[in-house]
Amino acid sequence: MHDEFLCHVTAYGVCDGRRIGVPLGTYRAPTLALALWWLRDRASWIAERLDPSPQSAAYPPSALVPVADTVPDVPAVLRAWCADVAGQEQVADALAAGRLIRVAARDDTTEYELLAESVDALRMQRAAPVLVAPVA
Repeated sequence: MHDEFLCHVTAYGVCDGRRIGVPLGTYRAPTLALALWWLRDRASWIAERLDPSPQSAAYPPSALVPVADTVPDVPAVLRAWCADVAGQEQVADALAAGRLIRVAARDDTTEYELLAESVDALRMQRAAPVLVAPVA
């Protein structure tokens, strides 16, 4: 069982013709449960900022309007991922097995990526002997 997990959330967009990543948060989770909780929390945080509740007192009436059905719905994808119990179990199993997990959702301008990996798996990869092949 892997005991510690490194979690990252990044937004990627294109600026001046180059793909640029903007870190939105990093967390070193001491347990699998906390890693999953943090990823769900960050996914919900992004969803709420992209698609706030119209009933919120922070916005005047009619300040928020629906977008067209053709627009990719990143908040809905992230909220669905958070609510998917079977999907969360698959993520937990993958992390417990030492595999990197990636959850991504994108719209017309931005890709939002949630990553998590076992710190132990990273250490084992670094400790593994490197295969070096001579170049002729």
